[in-house]
Amino acid sequence: MLAALYQSSLIRLVPVGMIVLALQRTLFVDLQISGVIVQLVLALVAAAGAVGGSEGGAIAGFTLGMMFDLVEGTPLGSTAIAFTLAGVVAGLLALIAADPQWWLLAIFVFFGAAAGEALLPVVRLFIGQRNPWPADMAKVVPIVAFSSMVISPIMVPVARWCLRVRGSEWTAPTTQDLI
Repeated sequence: MLAALYQSSLIRLVPVGMIVLALQRTLFVDLQISGVIVQLVLALVAAAGAVGGSEGGAIAGFTLGMMFDLVEGTPLGSTAIAFTLAGVVAGLLALIAADPQWWLLAIFVFFGAAAGEALLPVVRLFIGQRNPWPADMAKVVPIVAFSSMVISPIMVPVARWCLRVRGSEWTAPTTQDLI
C-alpha cells in the first residue's frame, strides 16, 4: 500500500499544490486584473487535465480543490467539485490531438479554467450558500480563463512533472517506413 502511494502522482502533486496555493494566497492576491484575482491553482488543474487527460485532471482537481477549501474556509468539497470538473473538461478537450502543440494546450487550459470558474457559483448554489453569484461574473470568467491561458506555458510542464506524464519523443523514420 505504501508503494502504491509512493508511485502515485499525489507525492508530487501535494507539495507543488501547497507552493502554488501559497503563491496564490500571498503574491497573486495583490496581482489583480481589473479587480479579479488570478487563479493560479485553477490554472494548474486545467493544465493537469490538458496533459494528463480527464483522469489526471480529475485527480489534480479534486486534490487541489480540497486543499483550496481547507485554506480558504469554504465548505469542504465545494471547490473540489468545480476544480474536478475543470480538469475533466480540459482532459476531454485534450482528446482532440494525440500530441498537441503548446498553443493548443493553452486553448485547452483556457476552456478548462473557464468551466471551473463558471461552475463554482453553481456548486455553491447547490450546497445552499446564499447569493453565490458575483455581480461581475461576466467579467470574472473570461479574465480567469485568459490569465490561465497566459500562464499555461509555465503550468503545463509543472503539471506534466506532477502527474509523471512523459511527452512523446520523435524518432527518425527508418528506410522501411519510407518504402
